Amino acid sequence: MNLSSFDSMIRWLGGLLAYVALVIVLYGVWRGTQREAGRTTGRTGIWIRSWWFYLASSLLFFGIAFFGWKPLPLTFSPAMHVTVLIVGSLLYFPGMFFLLWARLTLGKNYFVSTGFGAQLFKEHQLVTSGPYAIVRHPMYMGLILAATGSLLIYATWTTVYFAGFAPLMFFRARREETALAAEFGNRWLEYCRRVPAFIPRLRKIAKL
Repeated sequence: MNLSSFDSMIRWLGGLLAYVALVIVLYGVWRGTQREAGRTTGRTGIWIRSWWFYLASSLLFFGIAFFGWKPLPLTFSPAMHVTVLIVGSLLYFPGMFFLLWARLTLGKNYFVSTGFGAQLFKEHQLVTSGPYAIVRHPMYMGLILAATGSLLIYATWTTVYFAGFAPLMFFRARREETALAAEFGNRWLEYCRRVPAFIPRLRKIAKL
């Protein structure tokens, strides 16, 4: 397989996986809007049930993706190009699979949040199995890895934006943790003592 074919295959598989993840996440968001709301924290908790919030977010997301999909002014030697693709793949694909694993593990408890607010459901369940036994925010950890990997694989201005935006997931995680702590009390505190937020403990992974 020559370099051009290898590059095309990685890009095609990465794009297919991104579309699959987008459909699964959007379905979860739609299903979440049908459930009765529970505890809400922050100023934008109520926004996430409004149609205009999703319209504005979608226009912004797809606008950046479309207009920013221009290659960065970078030139690599063939050997360096292969190295960049391999490193990018080792970040992107595990990150995306971890994100999807976490999303499917959450099931009906999944809903969107922002850095300014989060909302739980009535009779919300605390999920601590699967990837949530490794880190408390596996979707965000996977997204950060995937965003970094996509920058190496695709090297466009769009991926620069997404890679730069990824660290803001820490603010979203903080909002969610505020709501979860208020909802589950000591159960949440005990879970936090056992499971780290973003960086897994190697001994913990070895036992799984």
